[in-house]
Amino acid sequence: MQTINSQLTKKELRRVLLQKRQSMTLLEWREKSDRLTTNIQNSVIFNQAKTILAFFSFRQEPDISSLYTNTNKRWGFPRCVDKSLVWHFWQPHDTIKTGAYGIKEPHHEAAIIEIAEVDLILVPCVGCDVQGYRLGYGGGYYDRLLNSPGWDQKPTMGVVFDFAYVSQLPVDSWDKPLETVITERRY
Repeated sequence: MQTINSQLTKKELRRVLLQKRQSMTLLEWREKSDRLTTNIQNSVIFNQAKTILAFFSFRQEPDISSLYTNTNKRWGFPRCVDKSLVWHFWQPHDTIKTGAYGIKEPHHEAAIIEIAEVDLILVPCVGCDVQGYRLGYGGGYYDRLLNSPGWDQKPTMGVVFDFAYVSQLPVDSWDKPLETVITERRY
């Protein structure tokens, strides 16, 4: 776990952590992603879940895509629609397109996932702290989702590289801690 200068703003922390993530070699990124994926697979919460909301790696986020071939799970991925995330079912043979912000997403006509069907949300993080508070890209999409009625009761797992797992992040009133955080070194 990293100790971060507590005087840094969220914007400054985001810049520092994204620079560190972008500076990883392809081999380092692949190895850390693979270890992180194994830790997710070994977690009880993942193994008990049937319908899991996930993400396609973006800007050198952890690549956990090997999980998505698990046919015992139903997978959902988000599309950014206005200021919200809309979740669609997706399977490895389904279409992926590039949507808002250059992020890969399922086709808009793919079946939508209802809140009641969701067992686990895998949440991408720029950074995360030991209390479970996350730092995202600053758009507030996951903050709005995780504070919405129904969604606020769903189990959440932050997915982040260990260098971005820090002792404490600045917290705003709308921030909601994730239930658990997994890194390539911690599960």
